[in-house]
Amino acid sequence: MLNIKVYYEDTDVGGVVYYANYLKFCERARSELFFKKGLSPHQDDEFFVVKHVEADYIKSAVFGDDLVVTCKLTEKKAASVVMYQEVLRDGEVLFKGSFKLAYLKNFKPTKIPKEMFEVLNDEK
Repeated sequence: MLNIKVYYEDTDVGGVVYYANYLKFCERARSELFFKKGLSPHQDDEFFVVKHVEADYIKSAVFGDDLVVTCKLTEKKAASVVMYQEVLRDGEVLFKGSFKLAYLKNFKPTKIPKEMFEVLNDEK
């Protein structure tokens, strides 16, 4: 889980969060899962990349909002995972998305180490 304050730079001229920033908020929350454990989502030549995204924009966040971004591991395979994420304001879902992440080593798909699964499965 990650708390985010919406700054002016996150919004368009109308003070509404720009659509692509929800994806950035989700990326930050996934990275935070690693940072909370003193780790990095990028380990030398091994890292996750987004392979597929399904995004549902429900309501708009605006300048000054306090948001919460959640992460939940919903599917795991040998070299990929699916993370379900929501962006909430006061408990109301504004955005939800499903992110398929592939694990690469030397830019080639490879088996995800057990400890990486444990980090991603840390938040319910």
